[in-house]
Amino acid sequence: MCGRYVMAKATSDLVAAFAADQAEGAETVPSWNVAPTDDVPIVTERARRTENDDGGRAAAVRRVTTAKWGLVPVWAKDPKIGSRMINARRETVLEKPAFRKAAVKRRALVPADGYYEWEKSGGTKIPTYLYSPSEDPLAFAGLYEFWPDPSLPEDHEHKWLLSFTIITTEASDALGHIHDRTPLIVPPDLYADWLDPKLTEAHGVQQLLDAIPEPVLTPRVVSSEVNSVRNNGPQLIRPADTAAG
Repeated sequence: MCGRYVMAKATSDLVAAFAADQAEGAETVPSWNVAPTDDVPIVTERARRTENDDGGRAAAVRRVTTAKWGLVPVWAKDPKIGSRMINARRETVLEKPAFRKAAVKRRALVPADGYYEWEKSGGTKIPTYLYSPSEDPLAFAGLYEFWPDPSLPEDHEHKWLLSFTIITTEASDALGHIHDRTPLIVPPDLYADWLDPKLTEAHGVQQLLDAIPEPVLTPRVVSSEVNSVRNNGPQLIRPADTAAG
């Protein structure tokens, strides 16, 4: 699973990296220890009506916006369910009631500098940071949802909660010794396909899921300081033998 990751880039950097048309919401604070229920940036693309000589057409607008990690389905009675919906399995994402509608209508990219997994070694777990050798941002395949808070009036600014989940897949042989699951990482040449709001058919989404290749990542053993969500800062991603320096 993916339960902790790093997102320390500025919104302006994400707008450039993901060719976004605009940014929405407040600037998020850089974090080297993103945890479930945190508010973090995601990238979405939605159709918007524009007027022209033909009476209007749908134009896709790509946005960097802020969402809460842990998807809250629209039918949920309580947003606390999101803490159990931080990940969706690639193998069943088109089947599970909590995710199947979002999989065909509301796909997102979740920017990350890298993520953490804990490798089992005997009776201990070794924290490991995984990142791109190029140090370019990663893009986790994600799904998002809007949840209406029944306690608030329709015109309230916080009526709709935007939340998301990260899709995971079976780890490749190269990473499987660290953990058996890994985030599904979308390569840049598939960003547009993954975000395409016109792709709303389950078979096409399944083909796209199957087309996403295994990532090439670099693992680095880091300090156990990352084990606590109370700890944060760039020292968390330094090699274990230098993290205290």
